[in-house]
Amino acid sequence: MRSLFTFILFFAMSPSLSAQNTFKQKQLTFERVKTAYAQKWAGLKEELHQKGFKDKFEVHLEAYKSEGKLEVWLKNSNQAKYSLFRTYDFSAHSGTLGPKTKKDDLQTPEGIYFIDRFNPESRFYLSLRINYPNAIDLLRSGQQNPGSDIYIHGNQLTVGCIPLTDDKIKEVYVISVEASNGGQVQIPVHIFPFRMTKENMNKKTAIFPQHKIFWKTLQLAYDNFKNFKTTS
Repeated sequence: MRSLFTFILFFAMSPSLSAQNTFKQKQLTFERVKTAYAQKWAGLKEELHQKGFKDKFEVHLEAYKSEGKLEVWLKNSNQAKYSLFRTYDFSAHSGTLGPKTKKDDLQTPEGIYFIDRFNPESRFYLSLRINYPNAIDLLRSGQQNPGSDIYIHGNQLTVGCIPLTDDKIKEVYVISVEASNGGQVQIPVHIFPFRMTKENMNKKTAIFPQHKIFWKTLQLAYDNFKNFKTTS
């Protein structure tokens, strides 16, 4: 009877024990993540609260290849619309405008993605992997190897990823950990060739007419977010 009681008590406590074993706690077992939190979290948390973001918030990332900018948009979990929190400069560029189609083409992808891996032991300090290739990328690549392992990462080198320097990736990584730990299931990442205004579209499609149809589809996502500040 005593053994049965002990088993029932342990089983009843299991949810609370597992709840304590959070994503953030797992990340903080890695030295670089601990360093990032020690250096960046206090300042970020203060700014978040000043701008009205609560403890549970969600992240959306928008990248513009031509401008070399990564925008971090946030919203409280109970809100529908995102607000711009910070903008970061790419620390290096690779390839040209247009989507990535094969391995080793040096291209940074263009499309609608999400973060599918946190890498606290990256060769480029810290990194967030996007789910490239997605279904559209695979269709575009055909029989070619589309490549893989596209990250937002530290350092100042790239062969198709989005580098931000070690210092800046600490901030983006910490913000993303906090959002995931707060319950966000997927962090969306939109990668655009440029800010897809009507004027820019006319200029860029004149130079790269082969991408016009694809860019028109991306412009729909761009316009939707700019007009409604939501990814849904």
